[in-house]
Amino acid sequence: MNDKTRNKILLVLFLGVLMGALDIAIVAPALPSIQNFFSIGDRALTWTFTIYVLFNLIGTPLMAKLSDTFGRRSIYILDVILFAIGSLIVSLSPSNLFAVLLAGRALQGFGAGGIFPVASAVIGDTFPPEKRGGALGLIGAVFGLAFLVGPILGGIILTITSWQWLFLINLPIALIVIVMGWQLLPTTHSTSNRPFDLSGMLVLGAMLASTTYGLNQIDTQNFFGSLASLNVWPFLLIGIILLFVFPKIEKKADDPILNLDLFKSRQTVLASMLSAGAGLGESGMVFIPALAVASMPMIINAHNASYLMMPVVLAMAVGSPLVGRLLDKFGSKVMVFSGTLLLAIGMGMLSSNLTSMLWGFITSAAVVGLGLSTLLGAPMRYIMLNEASAAERTSAQGLIALFTSVGQLTSSALVGAVAASMGGGVKGYGAAYMVIGVIAGFMVLLTFGLKNRQQEQSMLKSNQAITAAE
Repeated sequence: MNDKTRNKILLVLFLGVLMGALDIAIVAPALPSIQNFFSIGDRALTWTFTIYVLFNLIGTPLMAKLSDTFGRRSIYILDVILFAIGSLIVSLSPSNLFAVLLAGRALQGFGAGGIFPVASAVIGDTFPPEKRGGALGLIGAVFGLAFLVGPILGGIILTITSWQWLFLINLPIALIVIVMGWQLLPTTHSTSNRPFDLSGMLVLGAMLASTTYGLNQIDTQNFFGSLASLNVWPFLLIGIILLFVFPKIEKKADDPILNLDLFKSRQTVLASMLSAGAGLGESGMVFIPALAVASMPMIINAHNASYLMMPVVLAMAVGSPLVGRLLDKFGSKVMVFSGTLLLAIGMGMLSSNLTSMLWGFITSAAVVGLGLSTLLGAPMRYIMLNEASAAERTSAQGLIALFTSVGQLTSSALVGAVAASMGGGVKGYGAAYMVIGVIAGFMVLLTFGLKNRQQEQSMLKSNQAITAAE
């Protein structure tokens, strides 16, 4: 395959991931309009995001496995079609049926769950090892670009027309991706006729759904009190019980939805733990505007506080492709070590007196963004591409997305609980970011267990030999 064809494939993947990423960032400006349209309260409104995350979590391992079984092209296109149908349902929701919007958001999340892991696996299938880092870095940069452009684009669309067009805009993009994807994406798939692991999928889905619901119902202003609520502890307990049931089911499955053999690799275990930590740090950034208002009340208010997210977003947008290029040269260990160290330093800066000064706040946020650009971008997916065989490539990518989402779900409860217990304000959020900084410091220590560049190359050659023999 020549470079021109690879670049066209990369464009298809870029557009698909951008569509999914934009849908998260572009919705935020529309939340007040959606709330007024359906006449719902704040608690119900949060389900606009929560149900998307929940079904994204469920869709990720399922779509990853289906991609390994039925081929990248068919599942990637299916994911885009589901996302487009979900967008259409959301845009056509009647004002007296908020449940219809939630159904559309669920379908969007379910389809989007497979877009990123399948895109990463396609890169592993079509790009030579020396170019994978750059390609993964470019795909990773989509999220920084989306969170930079999304709110601006959303504001422009809302100025011109109604909130429904934020979702209708996905339809022409999806059509382009479907047509180009059908022409360009690889069609290879497993020749195995083993039965699909339905029981494993149901247990995994129930585990993720119950845990997500329980975490969402936690009241961060009354953290320990809310844990005793019937809306929280039974669902968290079910999630914990199913966490122990799931491995037993997967060990008996002919073709498990989540291949637990992947965890026999220390590299995979470390990458999964680091991804959860990255998700924790990423979601913690949501509270930056609140910290800014508390730290600098004379110059920052509720209307302009969101602009202080820009240093994080810009640093991620610049850092992700740069990290991808450096990854091809230095390997994942060096890059992940640098990213976790920057994340720990940045979180420490956010918990210090630096946030009382605008330049200090901007610098702290930019350092965190550079750290996240490494941990959420190419290196983790690069590790999984090296560790997994071609037959398990998408499932391995799904693991990264799964553990990142678990970290994201945990973060809001953790930050809210710490901030509330410390009385909120500068002290509360500073303490929360210090906790995340300590976790990031532990992540720095984990990176010493990763393989160095030479060991990675040796593992890659071994997997290539196995794939060639098959």
